[in-house]
Formats: sequence, structure tokens, C-alpha cells
Amino acid sequence: MPKINVTVKWSGKKFDDIELDTDESPELFKTQIYSQTGVPPERQKIMVKGGILKDTTDLNKLGLKEGHSFMMMGTAGELPKAPPKPVQFLEDMTDAEVMNALDIPPGLENLGNTCYMNATLQCMRAMPELKTALDKYQGGLNGVDNRGNLVASLRDLFGNLSKVSDGFPPLIFWQMLRQSFPQFSQVGQGGVPMQQDAEECWSELISVLKAKLPKEEGDKNFIERYMTGELQTETICEEAPEEEKVVSAHEPFNKLSCHISINTNYMINGILESLNEELEKNSPTLNRTAKYQRKSRVTRLPQYLPIQFVRFFWKPQEQVKAKILRKVKFPLEFDATEICTPELQNKFSKAKLKMKQVEDKKVQKERDEKRRKMNSDIGKTEVSSTSPSSSSAAVTPMDTTEDKVDWTDYLDPELVKDIGCNPTGQYELVAVLTHVGRSADSGHYIAWVKKSADEWHKFDDDKVSVLRDADIERLDGGGDWHTAYIVLYKAKQLE
Repeated sequence: MPKINVTVKWSGKKFDDIELDTDESPELFKTQIYSQTGVPPERQKIMVKGGILKDTTDLNKLGLKEGHSFMMMGTAGELPKAPPKPVQFLEDMTDAEVMNALDIPPGLENLGNTCYMNATLQCMRAMPELKTALDKYQGGLNGVDNRGNLVASLRDLFGNLSKVSDGFPPLIFWQMLRQSFPQFSQVGQGGVPMQQDAEECWSELISVLKAKLPKEEGDKNFIERYMTGELQTETICEEAPEEEKVVSAHEPFNKLSCHISINTNYMINGILESLNEELEKNSPTLNRTAKYQRKSRVTRLPQYLPIQFVRFFWKPQEQVKAKILRKVKFPLEFDATEICTPELQNKFSKAKLKMKQVEDKKVQKERDEKRRKMNSDIGKTEVSSTSPSSSSAAVTPMDTTEDKVDWTDYLDPELVKDIGCNPTGQYELVAVLTHVGRSADSGHYIAWVKKSADEWHKFDDDKVSVLRDADIERLDGGGDWHTAYIVLYKAKQLE
């Protein structure tokens, strides 16, 4: 539909010949009105057939004609003042100035197929307690202990990244990594470093940090407290369940696996599949090979929970790690109680219920506040058009007092004492390490790290950009786009 000129009536005034493009969104039209009336778009109540014009309304469906007259209600805000300093546009800034202005952290330069390492390090930086633990490490870079040198180089690298704004070359750390783990020193044709597996890099670093970081109170370090969970495993002989004794054991873990089969659509299903295994071994009762069922459940959830999507498998004929591209959805908020033992689930129950009540109350407050603002704007408009005595029609302000929750009434005392555990079973996603390509030994790795609510940083080596939750939800696979390989969850904070 072509552009038309319309009229807007507001507060006894008439504004003619406002151009309206019906193919654009109502937000653009509201901005034009704002420039003439001073009424901000969020305060504008524009009357149309069927109610008030919404930002999602399709203007082409309103049947508007040239010269149409709109009635608007809303109060004007203070007119904008000239800025005290000249406005500097992003396109006129240097890369460093842009990163400072937008509060964007520095990336890591690619030293030759080192994206696997860069993405791993950026995801690990999502754990501030790790940097605190590294700062307490006293070792230097000149010792004979290669793994101690690796930890010292990681400490120094994280320290440098907190001081710079441009992309930083992690050269010393890369050298220490290759000295500690020669597999990362492999080169291809022309001496170019070969691409490596980011999950292998992640696991090797965690093992070194677990061994080298200083112990704290309780004789445990950061990895042992904040990244180590515990599994209870029961092994049952399916062919002699009554005759053969159930074998029960406890073992620690630093990450969980999400197996991907033809029926796996959601992360939780893949995790449960990895925790329920079928195997064959010799049965002392039957005196032959028999089928066993091994079922594992979590007895301790750590503050930080990494989950690896098992997307790569070995193809012997091609001699490569092939990739499973199947779409597997993972949540921005993860309730891990389903993978826990009944005993641990019971310890979570009171806190889990209270957290849901708090969240429901928060959502309701946001709805009430939105409704209050809408009614307030309409009430102010009605008051301004009548006598002063009618001011009693104004809407009463909403009670904004917050009810602080005493979580000691809801948290299990044993979990409260266990520093570094997750006392509620509820997590939020804080980092995603993705891979794009068909093989683990090729392609490209990227880190996606959460900054705040609905704001993420994408670390493509030294190129860093800002994204939203919706961009993260697209990383679930199903094609040649970036696919989640490792996701890192953090225990939800109690408000």
C-alpha cells in the first residue's frame, strides 16, 4: 500500500500531514509523532478501530485512507537537551574505542588453528571464581614442572585480558599447552598447526587445574569444590537379578555427557541415556558372559556443570572423527533434579518450590507494573482534560516493597555446609562452546558467553560481538550452522 498523509489530534492540538508508511511497523509512526508532540512512544495511546494501536499491529489491515485522523492520548516528557559533549558515532571510533564504549571484553588472536583453545579459554572465563583461584597460585613460568608452568601462564593470561581492550595473543599459554600435552603440537602440510578437539583441550586443562590449584578450607581447591559432582552407580545383572548382588559404587565427575541417538531431541534425554548403560561382562553367578544394566544418578551437583554433546565418532575407513548434526535442544535454564537420586531430589524440594513461587511473583509484578503504567497514562490524560477536582481519578502507585526471602528456611542444612555445590538443582546457562564443520579435526570453534539478562558475547577468536538469548537458542544443531559441543551451566543465584 502506498504512503499516505494523516492527521493526529492530541491535547486540543492538531498535527497535519504526518507521513505514514503502512508497510512499516507502528513503532516508526510513533517515533514520527514523538518528534512533533514530544510524547514518547511508550506513552502514546493511539485510538484505532478495535482499541489501541499496538507495536505488532499490521497497518495495512486497518483500511486507512489519505487524510485519516487519529486521536491520541498521552503526556509529553521533558524535551531532550543537547548533550554536554559532541556525539561520537560508532563508525567514527577505533575498534578499541568501540569495545570500551560497549563494554565488550577482549578476544584472543588465532595463532594458527588455535580456535579450539581460544573458545575453551573464553568459556572458562565465565567462572569468576576460577580467576580468583588462579590469582592465589604462586608458581612461576621458569620451573621444570610443565603443568605448573601451564597454570601460571593461564593465571597471567587471564590477568592480561582484564587489562586490555584489543585482541590479545595467547602465545605463552599456547607454548606451555604444547609442552604439557604434545598432541596439541601436531602440524600439517607446510608446518601449519593442525586443528584440535576443543573437548580434549577442556578436559586436559581441568585435570591440570584439579592437580595444581592451591587447596583452600577443607583441603579442596576450586575444581574439587565448584566443578566436581558425584555419581552413585548401581550395576545389576539382568539375567540373574535376584541371585546376583547389586554392585553399588560412588565416583566423581567433572562433566556430564549427552549421548545423541536417533531418538534424542532434548539435552535431558541424552544425559539420561548416558547415565543408563547396557553392557556385557562375565557373571560369577552364571559363570558366563551376561547382560548387565548400569544405572547412575547424581548425589552431588556442583556449582558449575559442564555438559558435553557427544557429537563425534570415529570412522575407521575414512580415518576421521565424523560429526552427528542432529538437532538437540538445550535450555537457557536447566532443572537438573531429574538426573539426581531420590534422596537428593528430596533435599531440593523445598527450595525448588520456593524458587518457583518467587519467580511467579516476579512475573506477576512485571505484568502489574506494565498494566499500572498503561492505566496511569490514560488516567493522567483524562485528568488534564477535566477540572482540577477530578485529580482523584489518578491511579494509586504500586507498592514496590520487596519481600526478602530467608533461604535458610528452605535450603537443606547439609547442602548449605557443602561449599561449591548447587543447593537447589536449578541452573542457568552461562557459556556455550560451538563447532561448525563436519569433523572434529577441522572446522571452527567459537565461544558464546553470557554477560547479563538477554545479552551475550560471541568470541570468534579476536572478533567479539553482542548477541541475544534467541541467538543462543539457534545453536542446537540440525545443519551446518554453529552447533553446541560443550554447554556450561551455573547454579541459579538466590534472590
